[in-house]
Amino acid sequence: MNQVDNYDELHAGFRWHVPKHFNIAEVCCARWARETPKAIAIRAEADDGSVALHSYGQLQRDAHRLANALKRLGVKRGDRVAIVMPQRFETAVAHIAIYQLGAVAMPLSMLFGPDALEYRINHSEAQVAIVDESSIANLLAARPQCPGLRALLAVGGAAGQGDLDWDRALKAERAAHTPVKTFADDAAVLIYTSGTTGPPKGALIPHRALIGNLPGFVASQNWFGAKPAGSKKAPSVFWSPADWAWTGGLMDALLPTLYFGAQIVGCLGRFAPERAFGLMERHAVTHTFLFPTALKAMMKAVPAPRERYTLKLRAIMSAGEAVGDAVFAYCRDALGVPVNEMFGQTEMNYLVGNCAASVAADGSAAAGWPARPGSMGRPYPGHRIAVLDDAGFECPRGTPGDVALHRNDIHGHPDPIFFIGYWKNPESTAAKFTGDPAQSWCRTGDMAVMDADGYLWYHGRSDDVFKAAGYRIGPSEIENCLVKHAAVANAAVVPKPDPERGALVKAYVVLAVGFSASTELIAQLQQHVRGQLAPYEYPKEIEFIDALPMTTTGKVQRRVLRLQEEERARAGG
Repeated sequence: MNQVDNYDELHAGFRWHVPKHFNIAEVCCARWARETPKAIAIRAEADDGSVALHSYGQLQRDAHRLANALKRLGVKRGDRVAIVMPQRFETAVAHIAIYQLGAVAMPLSMLFGPDALEYRINHSEAQVAIVDESSIANLLAARPQCPGLRALLAVGGAAGQGDLDWDRALKAERAAHTPVKTFADDAAVLIYTSGTTGPPKGALIPHRALIGNLPGFVASQNWFGAKPAGSKKAPSVFWSPADWAWTGGLMDALLPTLYFGAQIVGCLGRFAPERAFGLMERHAVTHTFLFPTALKAMMKAVPAPRERYTLKLRAIMSAGEAVGDAVFAYCRDALGVPVNEMFGQTEMNYLVGNCAASVAADGSAAAGWPARPGSMGRPYPGHRIAVLDDAGFECPRGTPGDVALHRNDIHGHPDPIFFIGYWKNPESTAAKFTGDPAQSWCRTGDMAVMDADGYLWYHGRSDDVFKAAGYRIGPSEIENCLVKHAAVANAAVVPKPDPERGALVKAYVVLAVGFSASTELIAQLQQHVRGQLAPYEYPKEIEFIDALPMTTTGKVQRRVLRLQEEERARAGG
């Protein structure tokens, strides 16, 4: 099929419709519980392969019960509630319950160690944490340092280790609850994102941000939810290995899938290529979001997937790092589905990407635009994107600059995708914007070139944050953890180029007096970080150095070390 290009028409005809009152729980669950209560919402697959199907009616009933239980614990409108669980049914229930209370959900990765949990819980002033067996030990280790955390609600295998057990708490409550009427601008989610200076920042996301996500989600999933007249297509089933604690798993997978009343697969356990293919076959997955790292692993493990698996894929979205020509060709040729690359941030997600044209019921080409391998794509409808120079002016086409999003769309209407601001950090919030507050650009910190046709081509970060295997890494938190070890006087973390993962986490370490470099010490330091932060954050390589490059004001020049690693990579071929 020749792919059509309806890009200009889509943008010209697009208008935002943001109601004054809007609540994620209502649009993602309550309305479906009223209209189609028996429709499947969550397909939960356990480690042993067993599957439990949960309907929208069940999701709503449990959310009502949990909302009542949380209210009994003192949770009120605006309060933060931590959710430290993987892709399980109770995670979805927790989100819906918190939103309908008017409270703020704070998803935390089950990979976080005690230090990472302690900082986020204390900084957010979370009063309640909902946790299962994957994280209960780390949360219990952090709790003595979290005086504001009033209650732990224990789920699944964590039962008996918290203040209240999930099953007992829900059984004691009524399956009826009157939701709070929230404004579209009210806070819904608090997600901590790594920064280059200081500790992680909490991005406060409003209910309206879900609306802002939808054009990109629908387009990147080749018109998710659309069903041409007379079509006999099977129901849409979504799956992604992306953790629901991250923006990618929550805003790119779980919530938009529920918004359309479709099914999403929740899977426990680690990602493995063969398991991923088997899961997509078992559940007849039609739409997915797969990091480039996952796609590379799948490509190497199963070069001819359609010879081994019966797949129903209609769309693949990928984000987190550049897809590259090889992965693009694999998706197109081996999987039969062109991959739609996407770019966004926690603060404002789903900004730029692609939409491969699909085939309608009558065989005609549906709206879309052709992808250019290696490109980030074009701005999704509703978003006004530009590449800015240091002074805040738009760069000429072909000139690299900072990718930025305007407060208003091309028609002058407010873009709902924007975050509210960084939690308790107005200085960092203000620093994201350039120009008059009401007519300003929000900088992403990512460098790119825009070509003559509006496609963006990625050049790298403008600060020291980097991505490794799809995870966004902030050096500061890792460096702080390393320095806590007795053997470390100072440390700097930079990306080391890697052909498989895009980059590896590398640490330059200055030893404290009385300690000597050794392979044993390297292993100790790696284990130290792995035990306190997330596994993907520990330095895969450590190099001991006499002194770190510093500015005259005493700041570490990570850029010097980053360039050194890039030069070594080039010299090594």
